[in-house]
Amino acid sequence: MTDSFRMIWIDIDTLRPDHLGCYGYERPTSPNMDELAKEGVRLEGLYTSDSPCLPSRSALQTGMFGIHTGAVGHGGTAADPFSEGLRRGFQSPRAFHSFASVLSRQKIWTATISVFAQRHSAMHWYSGFNEVIQDGYNTYFSEGVTPYALEWLKRNAKRDSWFLHVHVWDPHTPYTASEEMAENLGDHRPNWITQEILEKHQKLAGPHSASETLGFDPDSDISKYFSRFPLMSPTLQTLEDIDRMFDGYDTGIVRADTMVGKLMNELDEQGVIDDTAVVISSDHGENFGELGVYCDHQTADEYTHHLPGIIRWPELKGASHGGADTGNHYQVDLAASILELAGAQVPESWDGVSFADSLKNGTGQQDGTSGRDSLVLSAAAWTVQRSLRWENWLYMNTRHDGYHCFPEEMLFDLTSDPHLQNDLAKTELEIVASASNRLKEWKEEMLASSIHDMDPHDVVLQEGGPFHVWGQLPAYLDRLRSTGREPIANDLAMRYPEAAAGKGPKPPWFY
Repeated sequence: MTDSFRMIWIDIDTLRPDHLGCYGYERPTSPNMDELAKEGVRLEGLYTSDSPCLPSRSALQTGMFGIHTGAVGHGGTAADPFSEGLRRGFQSPRAFHSFASVLSRQKIWTATISVFAQRHSAMHWYSGFNEVIQDGYNTYFSEGVTPYALEWLKRNAKRDSWFLHVHVWDPHTPYTASEEMAENLGDHRPNWITQEILEKHQKLAGPHSASETLGFDPDSDISKYFSRFPLMSPTLQTLEDIDRMFDGYDTGIVRADTMVGKLMNELDEQGVIDDTAVVISSDHGENFGELGVYCDHQTADEYTHHLPGIIRWPELKGASHGGADTGNHYQVDLAASILELAGAQVPESWDGVSFADSLKNGTGQQDGTSGRDSLVLSAAAWTVQRSLRWENWLYMNTRHDGYHCFPEEMLFDLTSDPHLQNDLAKTELEIVASASNRLKEWKEEMLASSIHDMDPHDVVLQEGGPFHVWGQLPAYLDRLRSTGREPIANDLAMRYPEAAAGKGPKPPWFY
């Protein structure tokens, strides 16, 4: 191991990089994170392999893609990792080789401050953490988490070697900040959603669409609860509603950024700020009209999977001069890099590939050669999708559309169409065919190296589809017909006849 290793990983839930100043955003949402980016390196091509929350953090902790862990959903069999069977022995190889476990065996004191594992019953998250801090369900947002993190740093910052993971819920829904806080941000909100686009989106379907912004039904209990907050709307009827939506999200980022500043001040007071590596990232992003989805993270697309990645590491040339790494990396690649820099070996079972040399000396950062040629993005909690992301292209393959009426194949040119409004799948046939074959080859390769020969996406489909749409279709068909969208209702009823008839799994008592 290294003689001294200090790192704080700040895990800000649902954080889109393009809403941070250091990634070009005009609103002053992130002054403290921007300062860290000036002193470190900004990863421009960091993506989660699996979304949303549970699959993403399961991949991060295990170092493996969801197709290998089995944890790809939020409910049913696929919300838990595959059984390891006879490989399990006295100890679980997966737990033994977890990110935190490998760090801990390097004699690095590991701690997590997060309610994630409790909220999702994802107890495998705890593997390898020497210390776990969470106050029931009362420490979701930064105001509740910050005191625990500051107190931990007061006790531990001067240790020779430690790793602290701090997770905050901001800016995940509900957007709970006040209108006064939003006013402090001024204007310069994103303006790509025009009246024409909003009217088009109001005619679309699906949970968290413009006409059902907070779920399937604006009159549901959860929609009514979220609607208590001034910056949240159960439906998006006007461009003013769009403005309030962006205000709600951006103020959540401000609150998380305020915590970042307090943690940096504490490191400074403890005299270790120049000896402490800082990582800021997220589990997934958020859609604001992309693919017709608002205020949620449902699809294997650019904005749900693209993550911020800020690394400030004073000892490393490639992470201490305010540059940018343009290569494509998974979040498990970042974890693998940290293991290598901590003096540990990356476990053979991991899908993560280290780019530690780039962080050490900056080699390959500007030309993108520090990263991968392409990435496969997977989602199975609201939809069942896999996508291929390479160059300027995003190819999406859909096996269950989450009641959004997506076609089986979609293709987007992110250079000319950054917000995924123009599907080119029917015109760029060669690109679609090539991308489809590459996805099939990737799946075959992954299953060949898996302890199971079952694709967990198949498990999700066999159990009735993604968890968050269980039992929702009959009532939603009625709503679609009552709001002038009968053709969509008829289409969904034909696509999913059993679900439309009320067959299949029902939502559990807690949703």
